[in-house]
Amino acid sequence: MIRVGVVGYGYWGPNLVRNFSEAPNTTVTAVSDMRADRLAMVERRYPGIRTTTRVEELLANPAVDAVAIATPVSTHFDLGMQALRAGKHVLLEKPMTTTSAESLALIEEAERRNLVLMVDHTFVYTGAVRKIRDLLASGRLGDPYYYDSARVNLGLFQHDVDVIWDLAVHDLSIMDYVLNAHPSAITATGMSHVAGKPENIAYLTAFFENNLIAHINVNWLSPVKVRRTLIGGSKQMIVYDDMEPSEKVKVYDKGITISNGPESVYRMLIGYRTGDMYAPQLDMSEALRVEAQHFAECIELGGQPLTDGYAGLRVVRMLEAATQSMKKQGALIELAGEKRRVCAA
Repeated sequence: MIRVGVVGYGYWGPNLVRNFSEAPNTTVTAVSDMRADRLAMVERRYPGIRTTTRVEELLANPAVDAVAIATPVSTHFDLGMQALRAGKHVLLEKPMTTTSAESLALIEEAERRNLVLMVDHTFVYTGAVRKIRDLLASGRLGDPYYYDSARVNLGLFQHDVDVIWDLAVHDLSIMDYVLNAHPSAITATGMSHVAGKPENIAYLTAFFENNLIAHINVNWLSPVKVRRTLIGGSKQMIVYDDMEPSEKVKVYDKGITISNGPESVYRMLIGYRTGDMYAPQLDMSEALRVEAQHFAECIELGGQPLTDGYAGLRVVRMLEAATQSMKKQGALIELAGEKRRVCAA
């Protein structure tokens, strides 16, 4: 049984406490938060959990094997490093850190101490995203052509990060997992409509080898909530709508075929192919519960998490490039090639 301490009991912390309390191989022994009223909520619902306003007390607690950190991203590096140096395994909320240098430092510290470092890219653990990964890996979609996503809603405005670091981080982590490819360059444009606040609307484009392109639209000023992704391949296409209650993933046997015309080898003919649509059966388990169990299993068995520190680092590097591009009004920012860690699905 892995004993978990949770740092931060704001928006995401209660979900972490609930899932680590209910998962079969974990239990929550301590919660830390700077606000006494939030800790009072923990004490009423979980009287057996020790609470403290001092994170140092939680990290020094010998009854804590691992720490889940759900605090503002600006605090992730310091808290993560303190936890690792205290000998605790670490789960960090997304995004991993504010800079790639900080992410790399955490990775090196975890490896030096033989501790598990995992990033809370929750969507990777959903049945929908796992199914999409399987479909792409099986070759049923053929060669991937594009990844196009819209993640928009009205609010919630963040104070410490812009809309790309808040919303696009989800799509970048999904894209990194399902495509199993690293973009060579990124462009991004955005705009702030609240004086003195970060960008609330942004458009990000990622360029890959083999004519693969990805486009992500994120927006805090939309009148409707949209969570829809289109993935097109040479054989089939996928529509992933996270707002759908059941059939979140639909696979369309639609596409184009290209052939040389009889008049000239230089004339290309495009034909359109239309087939059936089907919705594959998905695992509807709560993603955070699956993630909590996976975190514990990696600690117990010494495995490599699906969303390890390197996955977090890749996403932070893409976010950094997007920020740099946005400051230069959409300039193309090249990304250095990076070897990927191969993880068991």
